[in-house]
Amino acid sequence: MARPAESGYAPVDGVLVYWESRGAGGTPLLLVHGGYGVTSEFDALAGPWSRDRRVIAIELEGHGHTRASGRPFRWETFGDAVAGVITHLGLGQVDLLGYSLGGGASLRCAIQHPELVRNLILISAPHRRDAWFPEVRAAFDGMSAGSLFEMLRHSPVYAAWQKVAPDQDSFPALIDFNGDLLRQPYDWSAEVAALPVPVMLVYGDADSISPAAAAEFFGLLGGGQRDANWDGSLRPASRLAILPGQTHYDMLAAPSLPQIVASFTG
Repeated sequence: MARPAESGYAPVDGVLVYWESRGAGGTPLLLVHGGYGVTSEFDALAGPWSRDRRVIAIELEGHGHTRASGRPFRWETFGDAVAGVITHLGLGQVDLLGYSLGGGASLRCAIQHPELVRNLILISAPHRRDAWFPEVRAAFDGMSAGSLFEMLRHSPVYAAWQKVAPDQDSFPALIDFNGDLLRQPYDWSAEVAALPVPVMLVYGDADSISPAAAAEFFGLLGGGQRDANWDGSLRPASRLAILPGQTHYDMLAAPSLPQIVASFTG
């Protein structure tokens, strides 16, 4: 995988948000990683997608190159941070893709700044906290450095973070910040129903969010309400994909994902 053509930092509300860019032309595609992730988790996807368009990956506060401000993480702040990068780079409207935690940040960006988003792609991200399976919510409830750091420091996630993090001692704090965020209650159903942008929802059939919850989300976007007519003229602008055999943890490696995104964004 070739190194990004450009990289830098966008100043957003006291945080220098790291970004890196590949390719040129077309409507920019902005990628937002999952919890504890870094831009390199998109390397296998950014290459093909950047053949005919500009692709920018960012790192949220406290993740990878981006230092934490010390403030609690909140979904709304993450949404503003994504919007801040779009504005700082002068991207105009983007196709915005977020995975897991990055999906929550991307959804908030589209809710709070719809004028910046042409199409929204959410991978393994729910519209309300209770849509996660109970055992997943229980894991969020217990997420802390004391309970997780010893395990995570032997993981590929930590190894990728360690390669780029400016403060090598800050990972335990990142666990605590993420745990606090993921324990916050939320239900964005009403705001989702009012979204003016098309949304592509992508889940695995063995995801951390049930297919029933995915269908509920899709219904809020106008999907699954009626037959699309013989010529497809009544199909909704938003779409839903449930990928067979995929879990929450291997969604970005799903063989069909590149084409699903490419066909939705055009």
